[in-house]
Amino acid sequence: VQLVESGGGLVQPGGSLRLSCAASGFTFSSYAMNWYRQPPGKEREWVARVNSGSGSTNYADSVKGRFTISRDNGKNTVYLQMNSLKPEDTAVYYCSAHRPGASRGNDYWGQGTQVTVSS
Repeated sequence: VQLVESGGGLVQPGGSLRLSCAASGFTFSSYAMNWYRQPPGKEREWVARVNSGSGSTNYADSVKGRFTISRDNGKNTVYLQMNSLKPEDTAVYYCSAHRPGASRGNDYWGQGTQVTVSS
């Protein structure tokens, strides 16, 4: 199983970035996909989710209206479009795969990609 994030980098406040997470080794379409982030010196926090099946989405209040999560089951990839970025969005961003009904302890995780929002 592999989850490989990409697309992070340095961006100015108000800018945009698009993160990608390429999955392999499991039935991608059957898993809910999540993005989490860990700001420097803080706990990891959940950012957004796109469900399997319906493809419905949910967002943390801190990113609602600015971030959009999407998935392409044909490419086994989940995306996070981040607009109107703020310095407080600076974090390592991780994607995670969750099989509905399974224990969270069985979730798959990527290695993370750094996003820095600074002028």
